[in-house]
Amino acid sequence: MKALRELDHRGHIVLPISLKRGNTSPRRLLEPVPTPLGVPAQVGDVQGLKIILVESTEHVRIWNEMMFREHPQGAGPLVGRQLRYLIDSDHGWLGGLSFSSAALQLEDRDKWIGWDVETRRTHLHRVIAMSRFLIRPEVHCHNLASLLLGQILRTVSDDFEHRYGLRPWLVESFVDVSRFSGTCYRAANWVRVGRTKGRGRQDRDRKMAVTVKDIYLYPLDTDFRTKLGLPLDSGPTALDIADGLSEDTWAEKEFGNAPLGDKRLSNRLVGCASAKAKIPDRSFTGVAKGDWPAVKGYYRMIDHPDETAVTMGNILKPHRERTIRRMMAQKTVLCIQDGCSLNYSGLSQCEGLGVTGTNQTDAHSMGLHLHSTFVVNSDGLPLGILRAECHAREAKSKEDKRPTASIPIEEKNTYSWIQSLRDCMDISREMPHTKVISVTDREADFYELFQEHRKNPCVDLLVRAKHNRAIRGGDKLFNVVKESPVCDRFSITVDRQSARPKKSKQKARPKRQGRIAEVSLRYKSVELRSPDGDDANNVPITLTIVHVAEDNPPEGEKEIEWFLLTTVGVQSEEDAEKCLRWYCLRWRIEDWHRVLKSGCRIEDAAHKTAERLKRAIAINLVIGWRIMLMTLLGRKTPELSAEVLFSTIEIEVLSAFAKKKTAAA
Repeated sequence: MKALRELDHRGHIVLPISLKRGNTSPRRLLEPVPTPLGVPAQVGDVQGLKIILVESTEHVRIWNEMMFREHPQGAGPLVGRQLRYLIDSDHGWLGGLSFSSAALQLEDRDKWIGWDVETRRTHLHRVIAMSRFLIRPEVHCHNLASLLLGQILRTVSDDFEHRYGLRPWLVESFVDVSRFSGTCYRAANWVRVGRTKGRGRQDRDRKMAVTVKDIYLYPLDTDFRTKLGLPLDSGPTALDIADGLSEDTWAEKEFGNAPLGDKRLSNRLVGCASAKAKIPDRSFTGVAKGDWPAVKGYYRMIDHPDETAVTMGNILKPHRERTIRRMMAQKTVLCIQDGCSLNYSGLSQCEGLGVTGTNQTDAHSMGLHLHSTFVVNSDGLPLGILRAECHAREAKSKEDKRPTASIPIEEKNTYSWIQSLRDCMDISREMPHTKVISVTDREADFYELFQEHRKNPCVDLLVRAKHNRAIRGGDKLFNVVKESPVCDRFSITVDRQSARPKKSKQKARPKRQGRIAEVSLRYKSVELRSPDGDDANNVPITLTIVHVAEDNPPEGEKEIEWFLLTTVGVQSEEDAEKCLRWYCLRWRIEDWHRVLKSGCRIEDAAHKTAERLKRAIAINLVIGWRIMLMTLLGRKTPELSAEVLFSTIEIEVLSAFAKKKTAAA
């Protein structure tokens, strides 16, 4: 029928006018399906649980009746090839499922698969849709939904092949986020790949009247991309940390196909980033070494009007996507948040700069505030920049007399921390096998951040506490954990720190020698009070506080003492020590900031507007990440092949230099 309609559409044949059918109402029972009785609260206690393929007329009527009465979308009609299932038990009918043909086109799904239009048309029949999934409203059984999702995926391929003669490779499903959170899908290892646009199958006029839904996919065949004839790296598959770092390919991988509105601009971005990475501490004029067409091309790209698609976000988009793919290959990732002031006070003619600080005379220093989410694995190797935004902050008006507590969080600088946490929550749905932890310093110790986590606890928090706030019971946070018994003692490495002279508002910093510190470890579960003190009407926020204190600091050195608040389950001293080790890796983002300022010299950039500065900064953010990763890879994995990081000519030069140095010795 589909082939005939296609021939008719192309004008090869003319089909007769279709005749209207009579009553097409589904076959149903004469009364509601009996309510299941005595369903236990835990799935392990359910008796006689089984999934039945609907084949008989009686089962068709039961399935239709349940769906018609109890599912938001009713019983159908379903589209294309179809399978229906009933969920049976000794307690009665618990629900039902169905599979049918996949959506013709879904932008986020198709991008995740990595196929083009022709490949999709050829192989779409290998994708099936779980079009109905019903657990009856009377059934409240913990983990039942995720168990059923796992069971049905082990049988649907065989059932589909037996009935229709072809084996599906991928199954899709949709979750109405206004009704459900999709927790059971994530628990059953489905992958959230994006959202629909709000268009139904018959939305030819693009009215977008259908509810927007999350898209979940599950590969029934792990080798489905190969069978589709796609390259192994098609779609957002997991990437090794060192993949694509070589001199010849890294810029194309990290910047290629950036959505800048013109393919030529994307190609120019790749070329400029590749050239800049070779001499990162110079302006592009110094990098080009007299190649004036290259210089002109770079500044034309940077100096596009501010309202064009050449934005900081679009420049970083390909790198962000590869960062997510590198995260997918890890069991645990740390999304480290931090802010950094970029001083551009020397650019008096630059439009759009904000206030970064004041000195003793209340004179403002002008620049941009960079807030980033820098991702590392549990070994501290940087995976990339997940999110980066530059803000031009404004000084608070003297006319604004509002107390800080009455200012909405959206108007405060601290809102950046919540936005970054939400971003981590969104991408964590795409990697159900990866534990995502948001790590922050003391600036993020505010109550609203923990409230945000409670709304969607798919990402854990690890925050260094700043405030010795009151907790439930009337005690103080720091005092309670200090009074708890020591659970362990061990050593941590304190890195050396160079001296820093006083500069404007920035305080002087004395030199610190590196050392091994012997510390004591304590932890305790606590309940945070609401800032308004209304404990009766606010559900407490339960956290664990981990306390680390240096026992005998060297004379003249400040002792190490940290209070870490975390949502990670801490049940033992091993768990508490793991949180401490993770927090120690927070300094990776500080190292990255130092690479940006000292190695890439991003504060030396000079452009007419803040938006153009952001474009130059975005390129250097990725270059700084690559420099840092290459350095750490060399230290942590000395057995890594040189071809991963260097071109052939570079290896030859380095080999000749090493031989010359050995001979001279």
